[in-house]
Amino acid sequence: MATKPTESITILSLRKLSLGTAEPQVKEPKTFTVEDAVETIGFGRFHIALFLIMGSTGVVEAMEIMLIAVVSPVIRCEWQLENWQVALVTTMVFFGYMVFSILFGLLADRYGRWKILLISFLWGAYFSLLTSFAPSYIWFVFLRTMVGCGVSGHSQGLIIKTEFLPTKYRGYMLPLSQVFWLAGSLLIIGLASVVIPTIGWRWLIRIASIPGIILIMAFKFIPESARFNVSTGNIQAALATLNHIARMNHSVMPEGKLVEPVLEKRGRFADLLDAKYLRTTLQIWVIWLGISFAYYGVILASAELLERDLVCGSKADSEVVVTGGDSGESQSPCYCHMFAPSDYRTMIISTIGEIALNPLNILGINFLGRRLSLSITMGCTALFFLLLNICTSSAGLIGFLFMLRALVAANFNTIYIYTAEVYPTAMRALGMGTSGSLCCIGAVVAPFISQVLMSASILGALCLFSSVCVVCAISAFTLPIETKGRALQQVK
Repeated sequence: MATKPTESITILSLRKLSLGTAEPQVKEPKTFTVEDAVETIGFGRFHIALFLIMGSTGVVEAMEIMLIAVVSPVIRCEWQLENWQVALVTTMVFFGYMVFSILFGLLADRYGRWKILLISFLWGAYFSLLTSFAPSYIWFVFLRTMVGCGVSGHSQGLIIKTEFLPTKYRGYMLPLSQVFWLAGSLLIIGLASVVIPTIGWRWLIRIASIPGIILIMAFKFIPESARFNVSTGNIQAALATLNHIARMNHSVMPEGKLVEPVLEKRGRFADLLDAKYLRTTLQIWVIWLGISFAYYGVILASAELLERDLVCGSKADSEVVVTGGDSGESQSPCYCHMFAPSDYRTMIISTIGEIALNPLNILGINFLGRRLSLSITMGCTALFFLLLNICTSSAGLIGFLFMLRALVAANFNTIYIYTAEVYPTAMRALGMGTSGSLCCIGAVVAPFISQVLMSASILGALCLFSSVCVVCAISAFTLPIETKGRALQQVK
């Protein structure tokens, strides 16, 4: 049977050819955030000016806070005050700080960091000048309380610095701000040693108000935070600020359009206790309270140890009866001892200690991280509080106080940086404000431990300070978020 020849079939895969011109693809416009702009612009002349002007807020704050330590012996004698009355002055200053710290934090997140900073400086300078005319102890306490209210807003300067600095520079530039606090502390002690014995404590307060007044005029050179502006939807103001910084730094802006979400809900206390930040917030509050308690405890204890000659745990031999008028005796048997030149020198030496560990603190913050660095310095602070009880010479006491001031200053450095970095823009100022408020609880309690309990039991007071530092060290080590190398968060 013949077979039918098969035909070869070629299968062609036909493609639909488009004879028309291909439609060009629409490219999405480039966008950038404030974080991108800050990192692209980099560090330059603007940041140097920012560092000097905003850093100088630390000079003013240190002078106002340290003023109490150098004036306390004078007002104790002039108004014949008991121990608890001297301690009450410091307590009320920090009570005002505590109340207004939260208020200024809320307002700064809602209306701007720059405005609140300016208001706080005007407030502080005004009431500080009025304090120099205080006719009585009650008026003095009230007016210094008002000064404390104003000083609480100075932390907005740190927030402005934090929000403008590129990430890799924050760990270096923010700790260096400690130099300004040191300068303010040394300035007020130096002025006190000259002014109080010659023209009196009232003129010391008037002279101490001058730096704050000068700084108010310098604020016009620093703009509002660009991060705050974009959070309120004021994109044009943020762009103008970033372009200004780029020109000053001889740099360029990123290509594209600035895009950031508008944050309608800003400065809400409930956000701090949101599940994401609850543990962080509570632990930060504990640390702030403890660091403040230790810091102001050291400052006031230094003055107390010198004023009452409590070296080796021995109290002053007797109380000095203050004479008043022609009566020959005062009705109040308060201890009256004015600082001698050697006492001022000792305070200056111990104050210089605040900068001694700054290089190591910067290295620790940048290489070990904020959490580990803080836990180490807090542990060392606890140890040196106990060493302060060792019977030693005046030189030994100065050495221990020197190291304690260095350690407590390093603690403050680290927690300031961590708090400013860990919270997003919408609640950064409030986070700093509430932390500052908790800080004041420690500062309010410290005078009664350093100036009252220490008179009864040096060991008891020092053990209490040491125990609080141990708790803070543990809390710092277990913080849930590490901010080293982390970009600032704009939203939660």
